[in-house]
Amino acid sequence: MDELLQVQDVTKKFGSKHALNHVSFTLEPGKITGLLGSNGSGKSTIMKLIAGLSWPSSGRVTVLGVPVGAESKALVSFMPDVPVTESWMKVGDALRFQQDFYKDFDQAKALRMLDFMKLRVEDKVRTLSKGMNERLQLTLALSRRARLYLLDEPIGGVDPVARTKILNALMEFYEEDSSILISTHLVTDIERIFDEVIFLKNGEIVLHQEVEELRAEHGKSIDELFREVYAEC
Repeated sequence: MDELLQVQDVTKKFGSKHALNHVSFTLEPGKITGLLGSNGSGKSTIMKLIAGLSWPSSGRVTVLGVPVGAESKALVSFMPDVPVTESWMKVGDALRFQQDFYKDFDQAKALRMLDFMKLRVEDKVRTLSKGMNERLQLTLALSRRARLYLLDEPIGGVDPVARTKILNALMEFYEEDSSILISTHLVTDIERIFDEVIFLKNGEIVLHQEVEELRAEHGKSIDELFREVYAEC
């Protein structure tokens, strides 16, 4: 199977500090992958490198063989851990802004997602709860016709009901020929949707394996393994 994403021997330094240290992994199409690690492990740094918002100190990142840059941005949709909307907007404004900015934005899909998320185009962004705002951010990201979706902490800080709604939306609107990379440290609620996981610790990959293989091999949930690996963090 052709590789969708290649991260090859990537190191990222901030001054003398290594945020990432010789990180390498590949992702195939049609999978949901969890990028798991404690806060400060390097998850957001990897996301920004793949999205083309930052550059590695050394190493290479390609999407469908295209080096990360202006061309690869048409292949990647990034949901950062901070909202991309402005407080003055209504939900409909956010959709129009996204449509103006990205040629591949699918307005019809966005409207279907809003309905699923119980959001209305006339809702004001500043009045949305944190959970509802996360649903809006997810709608904006998933409504692009991209090949790789990067979701940075999509359930961070929201209540269990909102988490369930967000995960259900991911499964409902996931395009099977694309892939999703989700960074999180909240494993319990989200591990049910993962096909594979990458454990990142102190800027290095300590594990990258299929979820079912891990469960069979260790007789434990991904959350239990996660707690063991990061017990000292």
